[in-house]
Amino acid sequence: MNRKFSALISLILSSASFFLLLSCKNMKAKADDEKEITLVMAEVNPAETIAGQMDYAFKAKVEELSKGKIKIDLHCSGILGDVDSVMELMLKPNSTIQIHRMSAVNMAMYGCKKSALLSVPFTFSSKEHFWRFANSESGQKILNEPVEAGLGLKGLFYGEEGFRHFFSTKKIESVADFKGLKVRGTNDEAMQGLLKGLKANSIPVNYADLYSALQTGVIDAAEQPIANYLANHFHSVAPYMIFDGHTLGIMETIITTECWDSLTKNQQNILLEAGKYASDFCRKLSQTEEEKVKQQLLKEGATLTDVTDHEPWQKACADVIKKGTSAEPDLYREIINYAKYK
Repeated sequence: MNRKFSALISLILSSASFFLLLSCKNMKAKADDEKEITLVMAEVNPAETIAGQMDYAFKAKVEELSKGKIKIDLHCSGILGDVDSVMELMLKPNSTIQIHRMSAVNMAMYGCKKSALLSVPFTFSSKEHFWRFANSESGQKILNEPVEAGLGLKGLFYGEEGFRHFFSTKKIESVADFKGLKVRGTNDEAMQGLLKGLKANSIPVNYADLYSALQTGVIDAAEQPIANYLANHFHSVAPYMIFDGHTLGIMETIITTECWDSLTKNQQNILLEAGKYASDFCRKLSQTEEEKVKQQLLKEGATLTDVTDHEPWQKACADVIKKGTSAEPDLYREIINYAKYK
């Protein structure tokens, strides 16, 4: 009986090993059978910015995990057009651009009410607060919103460029200095409400024209994360920056659902895994980059002003904060609560 039993066990184990080996071979064969594809990715910022470096980290990881079967054709510095031009293409069938790194504020402008919460002034108390949110179920709700809204887009992963600050052609030291100032304002309600509260004049200017608008006096001021301020040489024409930190420069990388649905499950998982890698890369980069940028700006003659009391700024934003959170009050409370967690 013992010999028969041993023989039976050996047969079972041999059969299990055979089927496991066969399964692995089938999975490998399936992956090997996948066709090579190229996905075009648009970026408005230069390659050396935090956004650009995050994009390249994503590209490298996708190509590594797919063993070159998925190639990311990345174009930086707005080569494929400004945000509106890229979005116009991506919202149509058969888009020639499949992936785009967007600001959360831009997603809000395309009807994503949940994304709009990320642009409400003074929402995030720190970068750590943001990353706790980004890696939570609440964060996933916002990435899923474009699909639920029927935009034909899907959020892949988050990034952040640091807190956004105002910079100008003339020195700004307080809220009072904004009165009557011509400030580049995007069309989203958060920015329009903020500028109204500051009593500034909102002037629409495309991002690609921002440098020349400052240089020619079309506008007096604008706002960007500090790394973009340096990388785009805005300090050459607007050498004054005040660290008000009104919002965090939150990024969402999106893909067209038409493209996403055409991918195999394995290819989708590769993009998601590469997105997690790129997010983590961005988080670490952003932590170390800002101090280097500050020192470089000071070396190149920029004037940097700290804000020690944010209360006057928050009072100026009171109306827009109330209005901006009214559509999704429960989700906004969830976001705020991540400040408490460790």
